Order: sequence, then C-alpha cells, then structure tokens
Amino acid sequence: MEIKNVLVTGGGGFLGKAIVKKLLMKKLRVTSFSRNFYRDLDSMGVLQIQGDLSDTSSILTAFKDIDVVFHVAAKPGIWGDFNDYFKVNVTGTENVIKSCFINNVKQLIYTSSPSVIFDENDMENVDESVPYPEKYLAPYPLTKAMAEKLVRNAVNKGLKAIIIRPHLIWGPYDNHLVPGILKRATRLKCVGRKDDLVDTIYVDNAADAHVWASEKLISNPSLSGNIYFVSQDDPVSKWEMANSFLDAAGLPPIKGHVSAKTAYMAGSLFEIVYRFFRVQKEPPITKFTAKELSTSHWFDISRAKKDLGYYPKISTKEGLLKLREWLLQGDGKW
Repeated sequence: MEIKNVLVTGGGGFLGKAIVKKLLMKKLRVTSFSRNFYRDLDSMGVLQIQGDLSDTSSILTAFKDIDVVFHVAAKPGIWGDFNDYFKVNVTGTENVIKSCFINNVKQLIYTSSPSVIFDENDMENVDESVPYPEKYLAPYPLTKAMAEKLVRNAVNKGLKAIIIRPHLIWGPYDNHLVPGILKRATRLKCVGRKDDLVDTIYVDNAADAHVWASEKLISNPSLSGNIYFVSQDDPVSKWEMANSFLDAAGLPPIKGHVSAKTAYMAGSLFEIVYRFFRVQKEPPITKFTAKELSTSHWFDISRAKKDLGYYPKISTKEGLLKLREWLLQGDGKW
C-alpha cells in the first residue's frame, strides 16, 4: 500500500502539530483540518482546510484523495456542557468515520485517552484489556469512550484503524497541561498520597507512536482494531513531575497538602455551586480531578512495544531540558 496524502484533524494543536512535523519529515503531502488558520503550518507547506468537525460536508470534501487520517482533534477539559463535548468528540468522530468510508481512506489513526477506562480507583500497570467503567465523573472521558467505541465498530465494518491512548502529554508548545500547572503554581496543593505513580509522555514520543502505528498497520493489517497505551515507560510521582515543570519555569515547588476525601468533598461542592449559578469557567477542583489527583494511573505498554516497535526516543530528563529551554525563551506564556 502506497501512502502519499495524509490529513491530521487538529493539525494546528499541540499533538497535531508534532504529528504533522513527523509526517513532513517522511516527505508526505500533509493536510490539516482545523477550525483556525495557523501561520506556522503555512510556512511548513501544509495545506490547511478550515472547518468544523460537526459539519459533515466540510469533512467529506477535506478527505477527498486522502490515504491516511490522523484524527487528533477533540474538545479536552474537565468541565463544561455535555452537549459541547458530544458535538466535537462523538459527532465529530462519526463524521470522520463516515467520510473515511465514502472517500475510501485506507486507514484511520485515532487519538484517544486512558481516561476512558478510569474507574476512580488506582490503575497500576494495567493493559488494554481493562473494560470501560459503568459511570464517568466528567463529559470528556465519557465522550472519548463513546468515540472509541465508534472507531471499534467501524473496524468491524471494514475500516482499517488503530487507537492510541497517550497519557498526560507535555513538552514545548504545550497549551494545556504545563500552562495549567504554572498558572496555579501559588495555589497548588498535593492531594492524597505522595507516592502514587502516573505515566506521562513527551509530545514527540506521542507523535512517533501515531506515525509508527500507521506504518505498522500498512505492513500488518491484522493490527486493525487494536488499542495501545503509550508513555515514557517510566512511571513517576505526579507531584514530582509537577514540581519538575515548576522548576523548569523557575518557580518554587508545591507546598501544602489536602486529603483525598477533603478534595473530593470540595469538588462535589464546587460542582453544585457552579451548576446552580451556571458558572461557565472551570471550578478550582471537581470530583473527577480529585479522584484523578489522588490515584495512581500507569500502564503496561508492552503491546505497543511488540506491535508498533514503540519506545520513547526522548527521555523524561531530556524532555524537561527542552521544556526549560522553551520556557526560558519566553515562548511558553502562562
């Protein structure tokens, strides 16, 4: 199977742009489908198509003559109206799948999240066989799980697809995880145990996983339908990692501590108040973040190693040096 034309939804985003750069290095013709226009993508020679994932017609047109689609775009976050998440994450994925079938796209690489299996308990060295939980505390993991199921169903109908679950992506040009920590630097407190571990992944390593998944799917179509956790393969204390981000920005470490129970009660109270008064901005803490911050979540990535040849080319230490350099240059605005 010859691959020439590829499309990345959300190509101007943090992970999307890293994937675009990897694809350009392989001399492929790259198209980005996003809501906005990005000058840096334009300077790279990337064809940009502006549109909305919920608009079927614009996606149908964008996918014409495309060989591989990397569906990265999503609505992230831990707070907001369910319908807003559903429109992007579920309806958008439905439209992507439909357009893949109509345009005879050869394969789909879908970006998911380990949060789709989070059941509010510690998840230590779990693999891809863990089932979806019966309930979710936030619309993001729920709608991403719904989208995952759509992709898996499409595979049963003949679409070649792989699902990638990167966890806590970070690095230069991060516009979500690291800036969120830096903005809250003076208010942050450790929640629950301090020895619980989490997986993270440097953005270029996450991009590698997506590109390698596409390449392996070409040579081994039997991988279609598979789900893969990917990470730094180096579980770390979330508080140690957060302090590393703060240190990279020249900020002091986190001080103070609250129990997991107190954090959950606070999250419940904030959710009640914010919903009653229809507050749109994100609460200081929610039930989901309280559970997420007080539990371990790290994953067995042996399947990705075996099937995709995945390994983190950039170590956590090297990644933190690159992050520090970017932040010190003043490019990381928080």
